[in-house]
Amino acid sequence: MAETSFIRRLQTRWGVHSAWQVLVILVVFALTGFSAMYIKRPIFAALGIDGTDPWWLRTLVWMVTVLPAYQVLLLLYGFLLGQFAFFWAFEKRMFDRIRKLFSR
Repeated sequence: MAETSFIRRLQTRWGVHSAWQVLVILVVFALTGFSAMYIKRPIFAALGIDGTDPWWLRTLVWMVTVLPAYQVLLLLYGFLLGQFAFFWAFEKRMFDRIRKLFSR
């Protein structure tokens, strides 16, 4: 039995039409992750948060600042690289899952 490639499995899972589209989507995720990591330091510095603060405070600040920025960056990079529709649907599915967690 022939093993399906990683790219083909992602293509099927995400419902995209080409391996090139999968690669662009992976690049968007990489750019977004790097950018979120990069913006965390100046945001935390501006708010006076550092490694000496309690973990719960750093986590709360991260959730309120960096996490929303990540979502915006994901859509921005998706738009710039021609995959906005994919990432808009991705965001809606994610927020629907979060909503369901809190509506139990």
